[in-house]
Amino acid sequence: MKAISHSNMRRAGKVVNVLPLGLLVPLLFSLWLAGCGGGSDLAVAPTPRLESVDNFRDIAGTDDQEAYRTASGRQLRRGVVYRSNALAPSASDLATLNTLGILAVYDLRSPGEIAKKPDIPPAGANYLNIDILGEYIDKIPAPNSAAEAFAMMESTSRALVTDPGMRDRLAQLFRALATTGGSQVYHCSAGKDRTGWVTAVLLSLLDVPQSVIVQDYLLTNTYSAASIQASYQALVAAYGKDHADAYLPTMVADQRYLAAGFDQAAASYGSMAGYITYGLGLDAATQAQLRGKLLR
Repeated sequence: MKAISHSNMRRAGKVVNVLPLGLLVPLLFSLWLAGCGGGSDLAVAPTPRLESVDNFRDIAGTDDQEAYRTASGRQLRRGVVYRSNALAPSASDLATLNTLGILAVYDLRSPGEIAKKPDIPPAGANYLNIDILGEYIDKIPAPNSAAEAFAMMESTSRALVTDPGMRDRLAQLFRALATTGGSQVYHCSAGKDRTGWVTAVLLSLLDVPQSVIVQDYLLTNTYSAASIQASYQALVAAYGKDHADAYLPTMVADQRYLAAGFDQAAASYGSMAGYITYGLGLDAATQAQLRGKLLR
């Protein structure tokens, strides 16, 4: 079946129009079925690119033709779970978000991060803050060099596996994703580290090949290229190039960060499956609920 089309929907650039009601109703109905764990083969429109929330995307892929598949060939169901950077959209981007049927927003940031850039959730969406890093964020040292920044990023990735508080909060998120109906979105500040790890765990649970998981993780560098460059130039202007170069590794998605988390999961629990079951404590029923939502 062909994807639902809209004359003003584009894969890239700012989207300013919303889906007509005649197309929106069946789309939302299909998402409701997916949220209940029921299958629907209705195609979902390509995920819109948002100018003001540049790392917003579907964890299952950009469109039905490019939807991710498991190692056994099963296709992921799109339009169910989205990932994002801070959800502070412009008026036009909020109008676009309002067409996606998002009923739950999970903000993974700290209270301090939220105060600087509060969320503007889509209409009708329930908002929940799950501060993944907790007190750990206050212990992260400011890097004095790129090497220190890389080490800090890898250390934080490993802490997502080893820290009991982080594991508890991650488990809270996955249980909420499993039991809440409708489409959902989770995010941190840049949509790459905490959000990237959550996505890697979800895709691992679904048995998506690790090469695809890494590819999805690195898409942050494409989606957020302009904002990464702007942040870097702002640091250069304010503090000089050496300072900006020291912080640059914290602004990008680097395969080594994700590899550190995977390596720690293998070291601590034998595999990602062991980490999901024993580290996060997600029982078979919860895992089955997530697979039911996200697999066709």
